[in-house]
Amino acid sequence: MSSPLSDHPNVLARMEQIRHKIVVLSGKGGVGKSTVSANLALSLAAKGHKVGLLDADIHGPSIPTLFNLQNKTARQVADIILPIKCSGIALMSAGFMLSHPDQAVIVRGPMKIKIIEQMLGDVEWGELDYLIIDCPPGTGDEPLAVCQLIDSPDGGVIVTTPQELAAADVRKSVQFCRKLDLPILGILENMGGFVCPKCGETFPLFGKDGGRKTAEKYNEAFLGSIPIDPAIGVCSDAGTSFLEQHAGSPAAQAFEKAVGLMNEALSLLPSPTPATCSNTCGSCSSSGSCPSAKQN
Repeated sequence: MSSPLSDHPNVLARMEQIRHKIVVLSGKGGVGKSTVSANLALSLAAKGHKVGLLDADIHGPSIPTLFNLQNKTARQVADIILPIKCSGIALMSAGFMLSHPDQAVIVRGPMKIKIIEQMLGDVEWGELDYLIIDCPPGTGDEPLAVCQLIDSPDGGVIVTTPQELAAADVRKSVQFCRKLDLPILGILENMGGFVCPKCGETFPLFGKDGGRKTAEKYNEAFLGSIPIDPAIGVCSDAGTSFLEQHAGSPAAQAFEKAVGLMNEALSLLPSPTPATCSNTCGSCSSSGSCPSAKQN
């Protein structure tokens, strides 16, 4: 990464307290990436993990709406921004910094990067097991800034829908991750088919197996296919947990399976040497205490 954490001490201090940083990406808008991010966070929180969810979409923040918090504003105490707490999750979004939920954010690239740096470094995230970062679609300023500011996210989850139009752009997200040395935890297909509530048959409204085929082509893990369920939209509009209210549904089970596969992928990653250490022994503590340094 070309923007080391040492250049952003506030971000370094915050990120050292977070065990896993996971970036959620998509090559195209409209694939339900923010809904996926929210449900990944809700699933992890329901399992007892300490979870944060960062909405890195500056122009079109969706997380406030998904949690029915459109009229909430983040409080600032001195130089510290306090995250909004909801459903056991620490939330932060540019939407919590606006005077009105309909206010347009009209800024260029450098200012967007500054806002993301502020949300990473000035927000009181505290100690977390997971920080899920919901990036806007594409491979531009926001996902690039997130990856470079954090320096070494644990991995990325790429969200797509089954049709070729979306899968073609996912391939760009795969190349983005590879160029930035961001491990791909898996490709997750959303809107994988409509399950008829009467007969149980699945109808592939947007095609079939686009996510699986893309994962196979690039030799990446496939995290599964989330079927279309109208209740997801209803819960999203109401700001309630779909996973809690519809735990037995095929879509909820698919989300839970995806979280399990994502955690399996995380467990297979090598443990990184802390950013505060220039040695490669891998035995450093989070405080920067290094056995190798003592021997030198």
